[in-house]
Amino acid sequence: MGTQAPSDYNDSKVDTRTEEEKAIDAWLPITSSRNAKWWYSAFHNVTAMVGAGVLSLPYAMSELGWGPGVTVMIVSWIITLYTLWQMVEMHEMVPGKRFDRYHELGQHAFGEKLGLWIVVPQQLIVEVGVDIVYMVTGGKSLQKVHELVCRNEHCGNIKLSYFIMIFASVHFVLSHLPNFNSISGVSLAAAVMSLSYSTIAWGASVKKGVQPDVDYGYKAHSTAGTVFDFLSGLGEVAFAYAGHNVVLEIQATIPSTPDKPSKVPMWRGVVVAYIVVALCYFPVAFIGYWMFGNAVEDNILISLNKPTWLIVMANMFVVVHVIGSYQIYAMPVFDMIETVLVKKLRFRPTWYLRFVTRNIYVAFTMFVGITFPFFGGLLGFFGGFAFAPTTYFLPCIMWLAIYKPRRWSLSWIANWVCIIFGVLLMVLAPIGGLRSIIVQAKTYKFYN
Repeated sequence: MGTQAPSDYNDSKVDTRTEEEKAIDAWLPITSSRNAKWWYSAFHNVTAMVGAGVLSLPYAMSELGWGPGVTVMIVSWIITLYTLWQMVEMHEMVPGKRFDRYHELGQHAFGEKLGLWIVVPQQLIVEVGVDIVYMVTGGKSLQKVHELVCRNEHCGNIKLSYFIMIFASVHFVLSHLPNFNSISGVSLAAAVMSLSYSTIAWGASVKKGVQPDVDYGYKAHSTAGTVFDFLSGLGEVAFAYAGHNVVLEIQATIPSTPDKPSKVPMWRGVVVAYIVVALCYFPVAFIGYWMFGNAVEDNILISLNKPTWLIVMANMFVVVHVIGSYQIYAMPVFDMIETVLVKKLRFRPTWYLRFVTRNIYVAFTMFVGITFPFFGGLLGFFGGFAFAPTTYFLPCIMWLAIYKPRRWSLSWIANWVCIIFGVLLMVLAPIGGLRSIIVQAKTYKFYN
């Protein structure tokens, strides 16, 4: 899809930008194209939301147990849908202005400098963290395909590091697509793949049946181990609901006028996306745990080996999906980097500036993924440390700061409930995730 000059929310508003500022905005990834449709919102949000997290949900259930696991899953779905609605509404709360980036909304709520310091570090941790985890996910899925397809002695035992490099090689090409709308085809394919491999995951689990030695008790043999696993499980669930970190940037690609504000098609797409999310998450989490109990792997597809052709297909679907998800989360990072370089450091907006910066970013996430390929621990740590604030309670705090609902009103109570739930996630979940990483690191040899 071609690009067009960015347009303000209110077309009658006089554009006070200089020609240079207009040219820069037309070059930056987030503001360079405003002609997306509502279904772009649907598949972009599915691609952003459903990713590595869905495959870890049965493992998270094994750490949480039946009752708490089902409760946390359903409550998280409801809370994050509510906070996503808030962000869609706040995108155009000021007449004649659009908050195209998460930090711009934060600046409006908390002030120019404080808003940047509150939002940008957390958003960067989320987006870079997701891309690192997806490097590991893509590499592990390719390794699983290799193991299933090539089972003779001539294949050799290829290290995970090489598969992560193979996965990264795709992004050294795709990362040079200029903006969100230019990756719409990749995102659509990724969204279709997410529903496909999720269906394969729970369908193959049903076919495999409940395992004869299934155990639904906690796998840890000590109280401390059980508590830490429980906290890690909270983080893995939080990781599964991460679309908020790119929702304003996605909405920025939809045209908007006073008569037809972008929040209408955006919300329509979000509702469709959340229905797809429910169809992916709940069957995989509940059926996967029901069939394997606490013996399930931190990636449900690793627990499944037959039928071989189906599991190979599912793992390739995962690879296609996380390729799209990586790009969705990388695009706002590219926008931040390029904005600083062009607007603050006065670099010229050229193709080779973009070529160098984006290749460095892909190489960085690849290097960290190869160095720390702890899938489950990474989900728990990042899920609690950064995803909980940006997904569960930061939108609520901004809503309270901007709209100031009456104390003890339904809106006030709902927001404070979300804030308390999110803060507990942020404080508790990283403890379990970090402990899981430490336990795995004891037997891990770098680049082995």
